[in-house]
Amino acid sequence: MTFSQNILIWYSQNKRTLPWRRTRDPYKIWLSEIMLQQTRVLQGTPYYLKFIANFPTVHDLAEASEEQVLKLWQGLGYYSRARNLHTTAKTVVNVYEGEFPHTYTELLKLKGVGDYTASAIASICFDEPHPVVDGNVYRVLARYFGIDIPINSAEGIKYFKALATEVMDADNIRDYNQGIMEFGAMQCAPKNPKCVQCPLNQSCVALKDNSIQKLPVKLNKTKVRIRYFNYLVPVIETESGEKRTLLQQRKGKGIWQNLWEFPLLESPNEISLEEMKLRMPEVLLLKEKPEVILYNEKLIVHKLSHQHLYTRFWMVKTKRDLDSSFPVAEIEDYPVPVLIAEFIKTFKNSYF
Repeated sequence: MTFSQNILIWYSQNKRTLPWRRTRDPYKIWLSEIMLQQTRVLQGTPYYLKFIANFPTVHDLAEASEEQVLKLWQGLGYYSRARNLHTTAKTVVNVYEGEFPHTYTELLKLKGVGDYTASAIASICFDEPHPVVDGNVYRVLARYFGIDIPINSAEGIKYFKALATEVMDADNIRDYNQGIMEFGAMQCAPKNPKCVQCPLNQSCVALKDNSIQKLPVKLNKTKVRIRYFNYLVPVIETESGEKRTLLQQRKGKGIWQNLWEFPLLESPNEISLEEMKLRMPEVLLLKEKPEVILYNEKLIVHKLSHQHLYTRFWMVKTKRDLDSSFPVAEIEDYPVPVLIAEFIKTFKNSYF
């Protein structure tokens, strides 16, 4: 029995019931594939269902505001995926008259759609024989064939794509592609793979050579950047007794583009209360000296893929209103990073 036949039989017996597996609608397949990049199925499924409920068609997504899209995406991370998602929806509506391209080559022209996503949509929706190569597939192929070429090298990317093409089942590409990804997620898992019950264990090179935990090979990761974030949280109680605060939108091409956050002072290291008071006018102009209170003595460490943010929140209490402030009751209407969302949960209860 061939490699692909084993995968197909295993998939027919073990596949999970997932909402996007009941359709060939390219909009829904595209949405699920973008969401599940760098996201586990368990975490991504509620977001997928929420997006489908709010934007049943690509037209609905194209007509939404970016703020609506980012708010629904809040918590998934890698927010460039959400912005690309929105841009591509508009392209499909305006350039392709609401119909997703049917071929791998045309799909690659869409923003945020690379080899993997184009292969997934083309094969699952249109039966075009293009193999998917994601993290799960890299792991299965590297272990089964005993390949130690780094999967994130130019050589590795080319080699594994060619190998995936060679071993795929072109006649059953829809199920085969979903099957090998599912196999990597459930059977040939990163940690504690189920080798004893594996249908491929008799011919798996890594199992034979005792190199399961060594494969796949990756080149050294990018060095993690350490940053110190100091958020100045306005706690405004106006003369009328109204309680207000302030968020600002992040601009530029860095992390969290177009999301909202409290006024931010970034520093090269930890800073004291005295230094914070001196530097506060750099980001928050007030006509009077406010009361400044450190909210968290212990730094909150928020880890991103290549950055670790060491964060403190400083409460800035004042009775003078600020430009662009808004009632605290509206704070949850804004799309914010998880770091800010977690703080807001306690902020509202503690100060208002």
